[in-house]
Amino acid sequence: MRTKTIASLTMSLLCLALSPLAQAQDKTQSAGGKEALYTKSLAATCANCHGTNGKVVEGSSVTSLAGLDKNHIVAQMKAFKSGTRPATVMHQISKGYSDVQIESLAAYFAAQKK
Repeated sequence: MRTKTIASLTMSLLCLALSPLAQAQDKTQSAGGKEALYTKSLAATCANCHGTNGKVVEGSSVTSLAGLDKNHIVAQMKAFKSGTRPATVMHQISKGYSDVQIESLAAYFAAQKK
C-alpha cells in the first residue's frame, strides 16, 4: 500500500511539474504542422497517467481518453478545473490549462482510436 501511495504521489508531482510548460505555451501556433506538434506536446503531459495517446494500460483504474467524445472531455476538464468534480490530482492539473488548450486536448484525444 505504501509503495502504491509513493508511486501515486510521484506521478502527481511530475504532472504538476509539467503544468507550467502547458501554461507557457498558451498561444495558437501558425500553420505548417506546428499546431499539431503543439497539441501532441500538450497531450504528452497526460501520458503519465492516461497512457500514450490517451490509451491506458489494461487493468488500470485511470480512464482511457482515446476515442472519448470531445464535449465529454471538455466538460470533465472544466469540472475538474472549477472543483465541481472531485479528484485526487486532476483538479490541480486542470488549472494549468487554458480553455483553448482544453479544447485542443479534447479534440486530440477524441480523434485517437480506442
